[in-house]
Amino acid sequence: MPHGSSAHRFAKALRKVPGRVAIMTALLTVPFPASPALAGSSAKAGPGAEYGSYPSTYKPLPSRETAIVNASILTAAGALIEHGTIVMRQGRILAVGKDVPVPAGAVTIDGTGKWVTPGVIDAHSHLGVFPAPAVKGQVDLNENVAPNTAEVWAEHAIWPQDPNFDRVRAGGVTSMLILPGSSNLFGGRGVAIKNVPALTAQAMKFPGAPYDLKMACGENPKSRYGSRGRSPATRMGNVAGYRKAWIDAADYLRKWDAYNEKTARGEDAAPPKRDLALETLAGVLKGEILVQNHCYRADEMATMIDLSKEFGYRITAFHHATEAYKVAGLLAANGICVATWADHWGFKMEAYDAIEENAAILAKAGVCVVMHSDSAERAQRLNVQAAIALAAGRRAGIDIPKTEAVKWFTAYPARIMGVADRTGTLEPGKMADVVMWNHDPFSIYAIAEKVFIDGALVFDADDPATQHRSDFELGQPAGDL
Repeated sequence: MPHGSSAHRFAKALRKVPGRVAIMTALLTVPFPASPALAGSSAKAGPGAEYGSYPSTYKPLPSRETAIVNASILTAAGALIEHGTIVMRQGRILAVGKDVPVPAGAVTIDGTGKWVTPGVIDAHSHLGVFPAPAVKGQVDLNENVAPNTAEVWAEHAIWPQDPNFDRVRAGGVTSMLILPGSSNLFGGRGVAIKNVPALTAQAMKFPGAPYDLKMACGENPKSRYGSRGRSPATRMGNVAGYRKAWIDAADYLRKWDAYNEKTARGEDAAPPKRDLALETLAGVLKGEILVQNHCYRADEMATMIDLSKEFGYRITAFHHATEAYKVAGLLAANGICVATWADHWGFKMEAYDAIEENAAILAKAGVCVVMHSDSAERAQRLNVQAAIALAAGRRAGIDIPKTEAVKWFTAYPARIMGVADRTGTLEPGKMADVVMWNHDPFSIYAIAEKVFIDGALVFDADDPATQHRSDFELGQPAGDL
C-alpha cells in the first residue's frame, strides 16, 4: 500500500493497539465471495425474503479443538449435567455429557466450580444502528418520515465498529437480532447476526437466518405522527394503517402470482413493477419473513392477533409485552413468544402495569419467554434479567427450574430468530456458541469468563487482547489516523 495513504495510516494505527493486529489482519485478508445473482432473476420471480437479498459472507474465525471439563453444564436442552464435559471441534459441538472422553491434543480447560451455558442470544437489539457514540451522524434507528417504512433494512445501517459489540460479547452474547426502532407502524426489516469482529454487516450476518419485519403498535407511532397532524393519531389510526398496508401487499402478491402463472404457461407477460415496501410485506404473507411486534398492552396484543388472522400471517413474538401476563392463555394458544424485560417499569403509560412476575406467569402458561435487552447496557446482563424474573416467580409461588429459565436467554431467542436448529442449545452438531461462567449464571456475581463463537475463543476475561477490538472504544488508543 502507498506510504501515507489512508490504508497505510490504518495499518500503522493497528500496530499500536495491543491485541488487535492479529485479528484485524485476518479480517483484512479474508476473501469475500462473489455475490450470486439475485433470486429475483430466476425463472420464478416475485416478492419476498429472497428477492434482492444480500448474501452473508460470514466465515467462522479459526478455532482449536477444545474441551471444558468438570463443569456444571446447562444445555438448554435437558437436565443439568454436574461435573460434565463439552468438546468443541471445527466450530461445532462434538459431544456433551458426564462421561465424555477428551480427544488427544485438545485444549483442555478446567471447569471445576464453573458453569457452562449456550451463548447468550439477544433477540431485540439495536447495536450498530444505534451505536456509541450516539451522535446524530451515527444514529440510524428509525426512518422517521412515514408510518410505513417497510422498505428499509437494518443491515444497511449496521456499523460493525460499534464498541458495544465488544461490551456485550463480554456479557456472553454470541448472536443478536438487530431491529429498526419502533417509531413507525412498519419499521423495516431486521437481521440476525453473529457477534464477531468484522468490517462489514454481511460478514456478521447469520448465515441462512430468515429476515424479520419490525412492527409497532401503541404509543410510539400514534404519538410520532399524530403530533405532526397526520395519521395515525390514535390507536384506531394505527390499526387502519396496518390494514391498508396488508390489503396493498395482498394485491401486490396476487399480481406477482398471476405473472408467474402466465410465464409458467409460456405466455409473454410483463412483470409487475417492484415495490420495496410491499416486497417485505408480501414476504410476510408468504411465510418467509418473521414478524417481530413491539406491543405493550394486553388488549393491543389481542387486536394484533385478530389482524394477523384477518390477513393470514403469523406473529412470531411480541416484544416488550409488559402486560403479556394478562393474556398468557391467548398467547400460548396462538404459539406466540414474548420477548420482555424483568424489571423495566413505569417509563411511559404503556409500562405502568409491568410486573416482575410477567415471565414466570407466561412460562407457567406454556408461552416461550425471552429476556431481551433493547439497550447496550442491559444486553451485558441478560442472565441477570432472567435471574430477577426467576426469583420474582418463586416469590409468587411459581417455581421455574433453572433448566427452563436458561432457555430464556439461549434456546428461545434462537427460536424467535428462526435459527434454533443451529444454535441456542448445547447439542452435538450445533454451532459451538458457548459461555463459561465463573459462577451460577443466575447470580449477580456471575461473570462470563470465556466466550466461544463457532468454537473460537472470542472473549477471555484473563486476556486483554480479546476484550476491546473497536477503534472507537473509549479509552483505547486511536493511533495517528
